[in-house]
Amino acid sequence: MHSRRIVGLALFITASAALAQQKTGDAGWVERSNAHAQVLLDTLARFTPEEASSIGVATADEQVLDLGPRVGERTRAAMAQAQAELEKRLAEEKDPNVRQDLQLLINNAKDSIQGSTLNERYLLHWVDAPREIFRGLQGLLEEDIAPERRAKALVRLQRYVGLIPGSTPLTSLARARFEEGLSQPRLLGPVKREVEQALTHAPTYVKGIRDLFTEYKISGAEPALAELEKQLADYVRWEREVVMPRAREDFRLPPELYAFGLKQFGIDIPPEQLMRRAQFEFLEIRAQLEAMAPLVAKARGFQATGYRDVLRALKKEQLGRERIEGHYRKVIGELERLISKHRVVELPKRAMVMRLASEAESAVQPAPHLRTPTLVGNTGERGQFVLPLGGRGGRSEAYDDFTFGAAAWSLSAHEGRPGHELQFAAMIERGVSLTRSLFAFNSVNVEGWALYAEAEMVPYEPLDGQFIALQFRLLRAARAMLDPMVNLGLLTREEAGRVLTEEVGLSEAMVRQELDRYTFRSPGQAGSYFYGYTRLMELRAETELALGPKFDRQAFNNFILDQGLLPPDLMAKAVREEFLRTASISVHDAPHRRSR
Repeated sequence: MHSRRIVGLALFITASAALAQQKTGDAGWVERSNAHAQVLLDTLARFTPEEASSIGVATADEQVLDLGPRVGERTRAAMAQAQAELEKRLAEEKDPNVRQDLQLLINNAKDSIQGSTLNERYLLHWVDAPREIFRGLQGLLEEDIAPERRAKALVRLQRYVGLIPGSTPLTSLARARFEEGLSQPRLLGPVKREVEQALTHAPTYVKGIRDLFTEYKISGAEPALAELEKQLADYVRWEREVVMPRAREDFRLPPELYAFGLKQFGIDIPPEQLMRRAQFEFLEIRAQLEAMAPLVAKARGFQATGYRDVLRALKKEQLGRERIEGHYRKVIGELERLISKHRVVELPKRAMVMRLASEAESAVQPAPHLRTPTLVGNTGERGQFVLPLGGRGGRSEAYDDFTFGAAAWSLSAHEGRPGHELQFAAMIERGVSLTRSLFAFNSVNVEGWALYAEAEMVPYEPLDGQFIALQFRLLRAARAMLDPMVNLGLLTREEAGRVLTEEVGLSEAMVRQELDRYTFRSPGQAGSYFYGYTRLMELRAETELALGPKFDRQAFNNFILDQGLLPPDLMAKAVREEFLRTASISVHDAPHRRSR
């Protein structure tokens, strides 16, 4: 999984002249596009400085989230002003690439305004303050962050607790924003399970913050840390007394809000259509698993032959915490060798990082994920494939889904190379406009590429690794059918849990994490893996048919990465109009033109 932050993921670098020349013959278009993108980046940094800071905007390091009065109204006004400026620039711009980027920026501003409007129309403004403060401080307290920037974490902490003149404690602002809506019974409170998790994890975040300041030896932090602990304890008490009574058992969002979420993730078909496609694929993949299970059982000496029993037998081979990182690094090295040998895609110059998650990180993001490197002015910082192992509350809290040998192949290909980590490293090293790496962000592109990357490596993996790759694909099909079914009221949370447990074979901890994703962590996002993968595979098939023996897999994959995070329709347009042309194929003669 790639975890999207509030304002997305950004990259602010100068593109190589070679890439820009390939696109338009004008080596300056990316620089001009980035200048336009700065309009939105500046606007977003005013309201979510932690996010700007996390992508490398050092001027935002000492600032904190704006939760002041009328924040929604002020944000929308600022976005509308930015939109008007961008529309003015679009009218004056001639370069087709810059015009496309400007339109993406304008669409992003419109979506921000619509999202803010819908949230105020339907939802109470609740903030998990301990979690947000941990994330804001962790963004500065990391190994790859320059020491002079790490030092700014103290100022940010002091601002969070109101010790900087003119600042107000974030917890006080968060309480005020929530209580403003209490008189409006039509506004929905947060999901009860989400609030319960926030209450449970609050001490973990407090400890995680203190551990970060200790680890990076930030002196003078004790008064602010002590004040933070007091304020967060008070905030938790307030949540129990005030927020919990307004929390809701029914997690389903209003249809308008759920549909908007799907659009933001990049899913441009109705949820019912996505669900039907995924149901068919789920049965197909399950049949493939059943056919493959006896082969794996024979190769590994298992007595069982059904896919569920074979999966359980593989899961028994748990690596143990002390061996996991070493095993994953070994697999990552082998994947890189295979990528080069088989010319799958061009490898980045920088080495990849894989590590286990801290307890606080696991609370923030319980799924395996990529922490992106500093992307504005990157000087060699690397992304980090982070693997959570579950909580410490007993067997039911621990994952067994990623900690056995065969699982490392597909998970490393997805989160690492040639998946998420390679995608973002490639954008840094090869050059992509800020718009296409930040403001075009959509989960369909990012997760679709990572699932496609898994599929690219399957033929070269050991048999048990191929088997788990199919199980992971079964999970992605399950997500795309279960998320809409649960959110449309066609299936209960418990019924979805049975499918994930009995059919997909997930651990109790992983099932809970999945169901939380569908119901409150990120409703609608789960379908982006399956949908993104199918859109990219459709484009790959179309291109192979058009080019025949001239098709070059590495060139195609490199080209996809060169486009950044374009949504599916624009990605297809780029392939048809640029990639096919450079291969000396007439677009008008290509099979997709004739068949349509």
